[in-house]
Amino acid sequence: MLQKKIDRAASWIANHPDRLACPKCHSAFEIEGHSIKCTQGHVYNLAKKGSLYFLNKKIESEYTKEMLSHRQQMIQTEMYTPMLEAIAKHLKDVDGLLDVGCGEGSFLQKLATQVVSPVNIGFDISKEGIELATNQAVDALWLVADLTNLPIQDQSMSHILNIFSPSHYHEFARVLKPQGKLIKIIPGPLYLKELRERILGGTEKETYSNEKVYERFKEELTLVSEEKITYQFDIPSPHYEDFLYMSPLHWQASETQREEIKKHPIKTITIDVLVLVGEFA
Repeated sequence: MLQKKIDRAASWIANHPDRLACPKCHSAFEIEGHSIKCTQGHVYNLAKKGSLYFLNKKIESEYTKEMLSHRQQMIQTEMYTPMLEAIAKHLKDVDGLLDVGCGEGSFLQKLATQVVSPVNIGFDISKEGIELATNQAVDALWLVADLTNLPIQDQSMSHILNIFSPSHYHEFARVLKPQGKLIKIIPGPLYLKELRERILGGTEKETYSNEKVYERFKEELTLVSEEKITYQFDIPSPHYEDFLYMSPLHWQASETQREEIKKHPIKTITIDVLVLVGEFA
C-alpha cells in the first residue's frame, strides 16, 4: 500500500532528528504522530500533504498558485537544463541540500535526480508554492518558513541553493556546515530580454542590473567559483502560455500588450544567468 504523504513526512523527520530546529527557540524537534514538538514545548502540525507551516501569520505573496503552476510546467521543459547542469557540478559530497525560496519545487526535484543527497529540504514563504511542491517526485521535506529565521539546526546543511530568490547571509552562515557551499543564481542583463522588450520596451525598466547583488555576495562570502551562462531556448508551442505567465513580468503588461504577444508569439528566449559559489570564512 502506498504510504500517505503525511506519514512519509513523519518518517522523514524521525529519520533526520539533527536537521530541523524550532524557529521560536532553536531547540530540536521530536516527532509525535503527525506533529513535531521541541524541547521547549512548541508544537507544529504536519499538513495532509506532509508539509510544515512555520510562519506566525500568513504573508501575502505575489506568487499565486496559477503563476507557480505555469512556472512548474515551464521548468519541466528543457528551459533551464544548462543552468541546472552548471549547478550540479558544484554539488559534490552533499550532506544536506537546502533550497531557499524553492517555489513549487521543480529545481530541487530536477537536481535531486542528478545528485546524491541524504537530505533534501525545500522552503518558501508561499504556502501555495509549497502545496504544489509536495506533488514533486522527490524525497524531500517541504516547509513554509521565513528566510530571516530558518527552522534549520546550526551547521546542519552542506549546500544551500539560492536560485532567483532573496538572500539572508547571516542565516545561511548559521545553518551551513564548515566549508559548506552557497550556490546563488543571479539573472543577467539579457535574461528573458525578448519578453522584457515586448512589455517594457522604451521604459527605464527595459534594462536592469544585479551588480549590487553580485557585490554583496562577494562581500559576505569567499568566492569559490563564478560562471556566466547565456543561451537561447526555443519555447515549445504547447507551453507558450506557461512561458507568458511564469514570471512577474506579465503583471506589468497592458491588456493590449498581452493580446499582441499572444497573436505574435515570442519563439526564442534568452537565458542569461550568473552562477556564484561561495563559502563563509
